[in-house]
Amino acid sequence: MGALIGSLIVLGGSVFLLSAGLGVLRMPDSYNRIQAGTKASTLGTILVLIGLAVMHPDWALKLVMLIFFVMITNPVSSHALARAAHTFGIAKTDLTVVDQLGEEPESTQEAVK
Repeated sequence: MGALIGSLIVLGGSVFLLSAGLGVLRMPDSYNRIQAGTKASTLGTILVLIGLAVMHPDWALKLVMLIFFVMITNPVSSHALARAAHTFGIAKTDLTVVDQLGEEPESTQEAVK
């Protein structure tokens, strides 16, 4: 029974990893690709590791340590990549509405004056 539940959890994680790959292919600019890839791949990886922990309880401590490592490193690395891309002036899509690192929108600047 544990193998079936573990396999279903691994399958769910695989679906999230597939959606991360599709998000990277379909998003219009680097910033959206980073976001799509990071969120879905983090959840997918965690689900795969949880499924493995269910199937192999002896590995549970090592897998929990891996989950902790993934939860810390994936968001931090994607944030660093996005900041570096913004610093180097990588173009955003025309659909981008808010750029919190860039200049303030003109409507905000007029309201301050």
